[in-house]
Amino acid sequence: MKFFIDTANLDQIREAQDLGVLDGVTTNPSLMAKEGITGRNNILKHYVDICNIVDGDVSAEVIATDFDGMVKEGEQLAELHEQIVVKIPMIKEGIKAIKYFSDNGIRTNCTLVFSAGQALLAAKAGATYVSPFIGRLDDISTDGLNLIAEIRLIYDNYGFETQILAASVRHTMHVLECAKIGSDVMTGPLSSIEGLLKHPLTDIGLEKFLADYKKGN
Repeated sequence: MKFFIDTANLDQIREAQDLGVLDGVTTNPSLMAKEGITGRNNILKHYVDICNIVDGDVSAEVIATDFDGMVKEGEQLAELHEQIVVKIPMIKEGIKAIKYFSDNGIRTNCTLVFSAGQALLAAKAGATYVSPFIGRLDDISTDGLNLIAEIRLIYDNYGFETQILAASVRHTMHVLECAKIGSDVMTGPLSSIEGLLKHPLTDIGLEKFLADYKKGN
């Protein structure tokens, strides 16, 4: 399973990259604003800065909601860097745009997916990634992980190459469960990845090893 980090914070991206397990980055206008990145030119520059840190795909989101606007923005984003994947919302015009980009060799990430039917449409249109938001489904008492399982079954039934990108991952257990179900990618905060490092028996064992070493020296 690929590990993406969901942020616009360059320091966190560098830290995840230094860990040696980072495969890409997802971000959005809200995360950009959180880092104080505003204005079209500044946002575009920030995407390039992210691409220069990581080795893998970087999802860059369009703001337009009409077909022509999404195509114009998406082509501009794709020209920024070869690692850019154009992030398109799951709406009718978005599906049209995904099909257009697929036909023209531009990779896409269909975002704000909350049902298996939406994921099926995205795959039919040729999306590179589909992003079901599991954390937001959990927030409304719906099983987000079950959605991942449904999409996995449908994609496997028909051999779709669209990758399932589990988004809105909140914690380490989300990461593990997505891995068990067969999600191709997860994206979440750095803490959800670093949480995999932690186990109390590891800490206890290391403490004992070091204590025993000191006794012999």
